[in-house]
Amino acid sequence: MAMGSLMLLNELADAMKEECGMTEWSGLGICPGEILLPGAVHLNSHWPVVALDQYTSQPEVWEEAALEIGEAPSTLNLIIPEAFLHEADRRGRGVQQAMSDYLQRNIFAPISDSFVLVERCTQSGARVGLVLLVDLEAYDYKPEGRLALRERSSIELSHVLLIVDDPLDSVLGPLNANRQTLTKLYDMPLMMNGGHIKGWQVTDAGEQARLTQAFRALRDKLQPGNPLFLVGDGNHSLAAAKAYWEQQRARLAPQEQAHHPARFALAEMVNLHSPALIFKPIHRMVFGVSRQAVLDALKPLGPVAHEKAPDIVLVGEEKDMPLALNNAKNRLITEAVQQVLDEAAMPLDFVHGVQALREIAATQGGTGILMPDFPKDQLFPVVRKYGRLPRKTFSMGEANEKRFYLEARRIR
Repeated sequence: MAMGSLMLLNELADAMKEECGMTEWSGLGICPGEILLPGAVHLNSHWPVVALDQYTSQPEVWEEAALEIGEAPSTLNLIIPEAFLHEADRRGRGVQQAMSDYLQRNIFAPISDSFVLVERCTQSGARVGLVLLVDLEAYDYKPEGRLALRERSSIELSHVLLIVDDPLDSVLGPLNANRQTLTKLYDMPLMMNGGHIKGWQVTDAGEQARLTQAFRALRDKLQPGNPLFLVGDGNHSLAAAKAYWEQQRARLAPQEQAHHPARFALAEMVNLHSPALIFKPIHRMVFGVSRQAVLDALKPLGPVAHEKAPDIVLVGEEKDMPLALNNAKNRLITEAVQQVLDEAAMPLDFVHGVQALREIAATQGGTGILMPDFPKDQLFPVVRKYGRLPRKTFSMGEANEKRFYLEARRIR
């Protein structure tokens, strides 16, 4: 999905234990670890698919991907796209069977004590990231998420993106500049108009020590109480991982808790200041509801027609209606609009892209709401002030640019 309620990663007070294998990561909330990739024969464009919460009102996108993949091993067989949640029971059984099958057939080739440096090229440019493990003891969250599926899963896939505020690119910049010395793990096009992706293994002790120093230098510059990372995508999945870990922790002795695989979750870290990390609004599609009904729901916000500086725009079969919301000027527009839609119990979906919203409104009926931009330089300041952002405030890129499932890890 796109960004939900923004969560924080707090500093740890105790050391990272055996899963990380090195106490120098203590206090950072992240570490390297064992990561699963499919063996070379299966590590091709059929393996990765985009995050399961994309294209929720466009199931044909997923159906086309399934036809292209055919019988090949794929992460599509290890997830339930939200477009098919009405088939969750049947598909859930298929996911568990596929996980068991892939493990029995030795589809995966583990890499130990590693990060993965990633370069993802899309229409927005080349975005560099670092795949790592998050210590869930460091994760602050709301108790929500896809817990039922995780409880039954032996393999974890992840579309979680962590954001670090690193204006000098002191963490990823030097590593990326030195990538010719790293072992390349994959280099391939992505389906679903996802662009191209490359990955390199980061297991060298010297490179990992430099990363540790760079992370600590960033942390040491923070004001007390400010987070080193924000979770920019995949909040529900990380919250499910946290809830599952808390269940497991209650059954474990202290010495078992330190290294249990469920204590850690897979994620990719990206730099807020990457030119290829572009914040896009997430629009609302209200199904089967007239424009007038939406206007009625918006009345508490004081909507008035405003061509030059609208806060939102209503779209559908009629001419676009740009609106200023005079009673929402001291609030985030996204939060104000979402609140009144929730209070009116509007049947809605969250849509990436203006053209996609217009197409859905034209073919499925209802009223679309074009939401405003959110300047990314305001992300950390707003979260410091309010603690969290409202769900679905913005998306990091369009739907086709969201993180693809590629790396995995065992959680049992």
